[in-house]
Amino acid sequence: MENKLSFYNTLTRKVEQFIPNEEGKVAMYTCGPTVYHFAHIGNLRSYIMEDLLEKTLRYVGYDVKRVMNITDVGHLSSDADTGEDKMLKGAKREHKTVMEIAKFYTDAFFSDCSKLNIKTPDVVEPATNCIDEFINMIKVLMEKGYAYESGGNIYFDTSKLEEYYVFSSQSEKELLVGVRDDVDEDENKRNKSDFVLWFTKSKFDDQELKWDSPWGIGYPGWHIECSCISMKHLGEYMDIHCGGVDNIFPHHTNEIAQSESFTGHKWCNYWFHVHHLNDKSGKMSKSKGDFLTVSLLESKGYNPLIYRLFCLQSHYRKPLEFSYEVLDNMGAAYDKLVKKIGTLNKDGEIDKAAFDEYRARFEAALCDDLNSSMAITVLYDMLKADISDATKFALAESFDKVLSLDLTTAHLASEADNGVDAELESYILAKIEERKAAKKAKDFALADAIRNELLEKGIVLEDTREGVKWKKA
Repeated sequence: MENKLSFYNTLTRKVEQFIPNEEGKVAMYTCGPTVYHFAHIGNLRSYIMEDLLEKTLRYVGYDVKRVMNITDVGHLSSDADTGEDKMLKGAKREHKTVMEIAKFYTDAFFSDCSKLNIKTPDVVEPATNCIDEFINMIKVLMEKGYAYESGGNIYFDTSKLEEYYVFSSQSEKELLVGVRDDVDEDENKRNKSDFVLWFTKSKFDDQELKWDSPWGIGYPGWHIECSCISMKHLGEYMDIHCGGVDNIFPHHTNEIAQSESFTGHKWCNYWFHVHHLNDKSGKMSKSKGDFLTVSLLESKGYNPLIYRLFCLQSHYRKPLEFSYEVLDNMGAAYDKLVKKIGTLNKDGEIDKAAFDEYRARFEAALCDDLNSSMAITVLYDMLKADISDATKFALAESFDKVLSLDLTTAHLASEADNGVDAELESYILAKIEERKAAKKAKDFALADAIRNELLEKGIVLEDTREGVKWKKA
């Protein structure tokens, strides 16, 4: 393919040109949610940026198959396989069964994704659907000598690998700092870095979801599911694996260990990780108790797409700090942007040369390590350019296949809300600018006349610190 998409590969620790295993096709996997609670907007930043990657791949011509798991069993409250099962914890909190919790929060997750225009992956597979696949992989790992039984549980033996810490040159001690709630030492392990492939009833008698296995009744560890679900739907060779930076260790490290030991070859070529969303107190997490959700933003009057724009204006590899002040500014910018596009006359001829030029600039920004902020700058430059409205509208429609901000349709919802069509709104905005110029020239009689003219049409102007606002009388 002509386009040279490049992005940062965590495995090689550098920005690389993307070359898939099969020309024109992309096998892509996304770590999905553990559905024991609502997703907070920090979680959703990762899914927005992964959505941007998928849509960019499609935009530049790739045929993408994207798979995502739903963790409804096996993820303990510590990523180091200690503590209580997160799903059981959620069920106890709400006095429901684990499967009731899983259904409710899976639906809530996809509802949030829909509000943020995040495309649903081509395949979504809950972990509880794949118990047979987990058992088969564990059996093969045991036969090959990569796994052992101890204390009723099955562990992966990291000492059998030439290189376990594939993502980093840091020491084991340094990496363990990144493991949340790492307080319990599992005495069944041969090595501190070993991880659980299968838990049995000997350790978790109160576990609600349990299955029979060659090693006794129990349930899978968290890390095994992504390896098996991806191989079930994408085969033994994968192009891109995505997740948040907190997945790098131990989750993705363990996925590589077990997958490549199982297959006997390299499993995934490119690893794409999204950095944290922070607030003033640090990284957002559910463990803090009160956390920001899409529903909470909506209750405060924010369109969820304003949050999507907020994420796209930053780079996926940089920490992003959330504040309502920044979100307010982003909301004002979004409203202005969609109103501008809403006033374009989409009828007429499209200037092919101009269209191709701006589309190429937009693509180039995205292909440069997914520089979404620069891609949005191209959008603004295009709207200011001396080209026809029809060309601008067609480009906005094209760009929105990736940005997914409802650029060409959001004004319709606004018109439905305020009862003002695009033509009248364009007239109102022009009159506001005319009045602003009159006031600057100290022609207050003309400024008052413009205000009265709009009032006769049922439009009330209000002068505020943020500028002139208008509404229907």
